[in-house]
Amino acid sequence: MPLLAGAVVAAAPAWAQEAQQPQPPQQAQPPQQAQASSQEQGAAPATVSVTAAKLSNRIDRQVYDVKADPATTNDSVADTLNKVPSLAVDPDGTVTLRGKSNVQILVDGKPSAMMQGDNRAAALSALPASDLESVEVINTPGAQFGNEGGGGPIINLVMRRERSPGGFGAVNANLGSSGRFNTSAFGGYTAGRMSVQGSVFRRHDGRDSTGETVRERIDPATGAVARSTQVSSSENGNDAAGFNGSFSYNLGERDVVALTANYVRSGNDSDSLERYRSVDAGSVVDSEYARSTAREGENRNYTLGARLDHKGELPGEVFKLDLRLSGTDADSDARFASRYSVRPPGALDSLSRQDNTTDTRLADLTGDYERPLGSGLLKLGYKLARTENSIGTMFFDTDPGSLLETLNRSRTNRFELEDSTAALYGSYQYRINSDWSVLGGLRAEYNELDMEQVTTGLHATNRSTDLIPSAFVSYGLSDDTTLRLSYAHRIRRPTAAELNPFVIYRDELNVSSGNPNLKPSESDSLEFGIETKVGKVDTNLRVYARRDTDLISERRFVLEDDVLLTTRENAGSSRSGGIEFTLSGKATEKLSINASGNVGYSEQSVLGSDNRDGGKRSATAISGRARLSYQMDAKNHFQLVLNAQGKQLFGEGYRQPTRTADFNYRYSITPALSFVLNVNDVFDSQKIETVTETDTLRETSLRRFDGRVVFAGFSYRFGTFGRNGPRGPGGPGGPGGPGGPGFGGPGGR
Repeated sequence: MPLLAGAVVAAAPAWAQEAQQPQPPQQAQPPQQAQASSQEQGAAPATVSVTAAKLSNRIDRQVYDVKADPATTNDSVADTLNKVPSLAVDPDGTVTLRGKSNVQILVDGKPSAMMQGDNRAAALSALPASDLESVEVINTPGAQFGNEGGGGPIINLVMRRERSPGGFGAVNANLGSSGRFNTSAFGGYTAGRMSVQGSVFRRHDGRDSTGETVRERIDPATGAVARSTQVSSSENGNDAAGFNGSFSYNLGERDVVALTANYVRSGNDSDSLERYRSVDAGSVVDSEYARSTAREGENRNYTLGARLDHKGELPGEVFKLDLRLSGTDADSDARFASRYSVRPPGALDSLSRQDNTTDTRLADLTGDYERPLGSGLLKLGYKLARTENSIGTMFFDTDPGSLLETLNRSRTNRFELEDSTAALYGSYQYRINSDWSVLGGLRAEYNELDMEQVTTGLHATNRSTDLIPSAFVSYGLSDDTTLRLSYAHRIRRPTAAELNPFVIYRDELNVSSGNPNLKPSESDSLEFGIETKVGKVDTNLRVYARRDTDLISERRFVLEDDVLLTTRENAGSSRSGGIEFTLSGKATEKLSINASGNVGYSEQSVLGSDNRDGGKRSATAISGRARLSYQMDAKNHFQLVLNAQGKQLFGEGYRQPTRTADFNYRYSITPALSFVLNVNDVFDSQKIETVTETDTLRETSLRRFDGRVVFAGFSYRFGTFGRNGPRGPGGPGGPGGPGGPGFGGPGGR
């Protein structure tokens, strides 16, 4: 079944799939939440098997099998996420799901430092999509999931794990327009009790952009308007390299141990030019200058993991112990040079420099125990986690004559945050009868935030204890139809950058600051879904509603001399809801169509205004995707992906809709070697347009990107794969492998 078919395969009611008893492992299997194809296991094509022999149709999530997408040999993880229904990653790396940006991203079910804060955008653009097994969308997370790194829906990236006996490998190499290139290799060896796997990659990319901002500052007393314009252009180059490795060993019939390690380094160099002009309320020019900026940045990310899976004496009894250590070191250096036609009051010298450092360390220890109890399945677990963040800014004024630098103490700062969490959870899935299954869970979470503003000597500690419930109901209406109802309560705690009160200068016109008085926001999500089959078309329909309180939102203030301060506030409440659908099937023997759409309504409190529609702003947005896959013959495969994102609200305004299109062509030269052509953003339509409307500020900002990018390259696979011997490109379900074109078989794990 192709990927964008939707959530999960309704091959059997959830209770029947969850109730399968684990069997002793037959070969070394790292205890990840990965899946092996049915072809590799010698089973029927509709079956997906995993560690402990559980089938895939989980009651609490939708799973998208991405590994057989013909574009993954070139795409980044960000590109692949942009193909998942209702999920979007913009050119700046901001991830939204159903129009909401408070999305938590996990790797193999665990938090990672590289997926937090500003590190996330660089990581998603650097990691190769060929390392992914599947993407899990968890709109209503259950009790086993914590609230670190965001309290909203969860995107779980399941990394690829092949477990067939023997050795295998895959190599991808692509050249792109404007000097771009990327290469990746994945391989491993499994024999007896031992399995070892690994991957390496290298990517050089870039996205040039242009921008224009028109800002009107409104005097609240007189209504007088002062206007300014800012026009910019930027050239950006990105380099990334890294590796991912795992080793697992079966100690016996009941125990499996696994070690994992990965490292990613990414760098960014950019040169930009901004031209600025401002007039006062009397149309007199009070500021005009050109400013050039040269930035250099580097991110270094690592993760080390160790895991033990123990099978108990009872059938279906399993204990899992998992330790993850991850960290990120991010450094950036920006040099500014300004030439003034009309020098504004208080302007700095023409030369200056700013250094920024962000260090994150995360330790995560979890224990999970499950066993059948009565007619159901009991799960218990604990979590101990600690995240340490350090944010440092150093600003230097440069003498134009001698080029000597002097530390500007008013713009220099260091902020540290320690976030400690201890949690216990329990859930019970009960099989009422052959059709009905329910899952209830409760999580108790203690959190302690220890903040220190090192520069000013300020210190504060916040402690909280929360009870977080969740509930799921599944009903097998027929062999082809499953109904699902789910509810979850979540906590979203502010990040280090959102809490840091120090003013950080992005440029002379735009500064940012956190708010140490932020409270956590809370959300309640309710969703009803129908998974069925209409003829040959797999169909999923979901109706959802969400309410957020104490919403953490951006707030912007115009300071003197047209400087815009961006900060955070608890912005009251918001409500959202909508209908989401996915359809997948064959229109003809050669043409497969996958379509998804979302019609959503959102309403939230308005910041910066006391009397606008009762203090609320609302919007209805229509978003959709369509993937047309055409297998002309055994060698030629074409794919076109159309994407449209609707209007999105934020506290003081909204973001305009966007539309893009991507094209992919694959030609199978031999069963193992393929030529691949990718054209991203065919119509060069990528842009970010935002509108801010408050009582004192009106602003329209438009940024366009060097969107259309062409890549051409080759993908080669070699070695043995399970009982089927050598496998062609695309893997099971993909071009060159069993199952025909498209995105592989049923999603799940």
